[in-house]
Amino acid sequence: MSYQDTYQEWIENPYFDDETKAELKALQGNEKEIEDRFYKELEFGTAGLRGVIGAGTNRMNFYTVGKATQGLANYILETKKQDQGVAIAFDSRRMSPEFADAAALCLNANGIKAYVFESLRPTPELSFAVRQLGCIAGINITASHNPAEYNGYKVYWEDGAQITPPHDENIMAAVKSLDITSAKTMDKEAAIEKGLYITIGKDVDDLYIEALKKQVKNQAAIDAVQKDIKIVYSPLHGTGNIPARRILKELGFENVYVVKEQELPDGDFPTVGYPNPESEKAFELAKKLGDEVGADLLLATDPDADRLGVYVKGNEPGKYHILTGNMSGSLLAEYELSQMKEQGTLPADGALIKTIVTTNLADDIAKYYNIELIECLTGFKYIGQHILNMEQTGKGHYCFGFEESYGCLIGTHARDKDAIVATMALCEAAAYYKTKGMSLWDKMVEMYERYGYWQDGIQSIELKGKEGIEKIAATLEKLRQDVPTEIAGYKVLRARDYKADTIKDMVTGEVTETGLPTSNVLYYDLEDGAWVCVRPSGTEPKLKFYYGVKGSGFDDAKEKRAKLGNYMIDFVNEMLK
Repeated sequence: MSYQDTYQEWIENPYFDDETKAELKALQGNEKEIEDRFYKELEFGTAGLRGVIGAGTNRMNFYTVGKATQGLANYILETKKQDQGVAIAFDSRRMSPEFADAAALCLNANGIKAYVFESLRPTPELSFAVRQLGCIAGINITASHNPAEYNGYKVYWEDGAQITPPHDENIMAAVKSLDITSAKTMDKEAAIEKGLYITIGKDVDDLYIEALKKQVKNQAAIDAVQKDIKIVYSPLHGTGNIPARRILKELGFENVYVVKEQELPDGDFPTVGYPNPESEKAFELAKKLGDEVGADLLLATDPDADRLGVYVKGNEPGKYHILTGNMSGSLLAEYELSQMKEQGTLPADGALIKTIVTTNLADDIAKYYNIELIECLTGFKYIGQHILNMEQTGKGHYCFGFEESYGCLIGTHARDKDAIVATMALCEAAAYYKTKGMSLWDKMVEMYERYGYWQDGIQSIELKGKEGIEKIAATLEKLRQDVPTEIAGYKVLRARDYKADTIKDMVTGEVTETGLPTSNVLYYDLEDGAWVCVRPSGTEPKLKFYYGVKGSGFDDAKEKRAKLGNYMIDFVNEMLK
């Protein structure tokens, strides 16, 4: 059927509710909007669903959520592990509680128990709950840091990580095989009476917080300066408010100031618009409060509290330094590993895991502490996959893992990024270095002096709609067919194509395998430790560029980074013409 035929089907079919039909009828005459809503189905990808809320096959609504859940239910029934049940959490976004209930009742109608959190919870607590409750799977209704018009649907497997092969492929196939009208459902009261719909809350919260406390490396340092450290925190209208404040309070931090304007959950994100801790605008209110109270560090978690943004006090009055995800992740890696080494708990077969687009500073840190550096594809689920493999084989010990997009995991209580444990650890590190007469920024500079002045960047070109998706695909194919030999004055030493599973040595011509799963990603190892990576965003209509350089000092590294970043944007824009 054409998109127009599908649009008409939704208006006429009695399966769709009156509110949906009214929303669609109001679009009559707006061909571009109708095409965007119906030219394809909202794709159930390796991370689940994510899209704009609204009526249509290419939107987040009860019908797309129902279809995804029915596909998941069918696969769970095939595994014959349905008795384990499914944990479900949701964030502060519009329609999140409603979509969570829709998913739960679909599972219930298929005879599968659903353990649903009583109110919004962070993504890492959902990952923890899956493991704690022994569930076969988990569902989290969230669109992370996307704008307010978005929502999403993430699926986790029994190890607590987002689905990876073969489960992701099998679930995707199960969902794809269904019609939009295939989802089963049942009455909520009946589901509760039958013991299929189970509400969870405080008991899991308490266990989660206790699991975080076990990751504290130096409580003595916190005790020594807990009255002196000043912390500003913002949950950006999301799920982090209660757990982040609770863990800091229970560890003894006495001066935690919450940004009141961003304290309460609000799916419209009225003070930020784009609730992303990577954005400077998201920190405007925190900086204002930080100036008022003289804060040592400013922290902000995204709506589902799996990513943490960090500003740290500089040596100049009123000056805060922004830590990118690469910087804060490296700082935490250094702290955690140094504490393990000092306390004699650093495993001989320890490993630091990072994604391919994460700073090469991580490589230097791993080398310094004489542990293995493992590189994986973008997506924290691949870090989780390595943790599971270590547990199953008994080979290797997970010490720390992070990715450039402001996410890390300390410990193995969860298998996804955890901004609550990162908040706790950053404050602990600040306390420890304060006992040594250092700020977090002092430590960051010390690390640059030891390892080299690594600077990394990320930029993107947004290409919306069907035409944009086609342009992104065409651009990557052009780069694939005509491999550059030089980028911004740097010779390309190796060209990695993760879709073709090849690494080509540009000097010798030798081709080897990447050893990683297939992914539409291109990566170029350049001279002098520099690198560039190009990939489509998995969650937004964007073509993304990652790059890194190593300089002799701050100014040199920043200049090299700017030159490389500008070159890539101009280079790809020229290709898009």
